[in-house]
Amino acid sequence: MATTLEPGRLEQEQSTRVTGLPTPADPAPLGLAGFALTTFLLSAKNAGWTNGTDAWLGYAFAYGGLVQLLAGMWEFRNRNVFGATAFSTYGGFWIGLGLYVKLVAPTAQNGSQVDNDLAWILLAFLLFNTYMLLWSLWVNWAVFGVFLTLEVTEVLLVIGFFNGTTNIVKAGGIVGVITAIVAWYTSSAGVINGMVGRPFAPVGRPIVRVGSRPAVASSDPFPRS
Repeated sequence: MATTLEPGRLEQEQSTRVTGLPTPADPAPLGLAGFALTTFLLSAKNAGWTNGTDAWLGYAFAYGGLVQLLAGMWEFRNRNVFGATAFSTYGGFWIGLGLYVKLVAPTAQNGSQVDNDLAWILLAFLLFNTYMLLWSLWVNWAVFGVFLTLEVTEVLLVIGFFNGTTNIVKAGGIVGVITAIVAWYTSSAGVINGMVGRPFAPVGRPIVRVGSRPAVASSDPFPRS
């Protein structure tokens, strides 16, 4: 008796017959969600919207850090070098930033030393983010939007921390919240598109053609090359 396959099951069963292993689930929505939430918490603090302590710190270790790092490792399994590099790097960023705040910042003699440290840390990641922003042109509009808003966030924070300008840091926090929202949308699109097996929530086409092939829309926020 013939049965109707659920969305996405046909591709999975074909892969299973060829490799003997089921097609792994896409880790990109999870990695984007971990990045988005932790970015949102820290950015809200930078924007001066919160009145509590460092609520972002625990999530820098657990969600934006460990979970995003795991998503990066799973992207290696998917042979997705862009996703693996992005998630692993920013997972390491959150863990490293958390360790800096807990272990190094308390040894500073004054707040200006911490600001200077943060400026150099963010400058280093700004350099990384710049070339990932360029290569995201080969992914899709949604991912490009994540890296573009993150680029602006990091530029503002670098300037603000180097100059000790609170208002510029607050502006960076506001753009950081926008970055988190864009990342959350891209994550949610990856979840629903993976569930229904088609581009239900649009993520856009690659902005730059991949080789000689025409740019086509994909349901995957970080499609494999």
